[in-house]
Amino acid sequence: MSDKQVSEMSFEEAMAQLEQVVTQLERGDVPLDQSITLYERGAALKERCDAKLKEAEEKVAAITLDAGGQPTGAKPVDGL
Repeated sequence: MSDKQVSEMSFEEAMAQLEQVVTQLERGDVPLDQSITLYERGAALKERCDAKLKEAEEKVAAITLDAGGQPTGAKPVDGL
């Protein structure tokens, strides 16, 4: 697993690591202390994925459409 900070990960990186965490936890062969650490990392990775999805949804929602339903451009979204 990467030592990269969760807050610096792309959606794809966070999702891949979250899948690894879930696989390890499902196997059930990890000591309790390590399971707790994995669970905490998994929770942080899930939050990162949720945040990145929300950002994407906001960008999509900011696309303006003309009367024919065609995209005419995008409005800037604060903080993105």
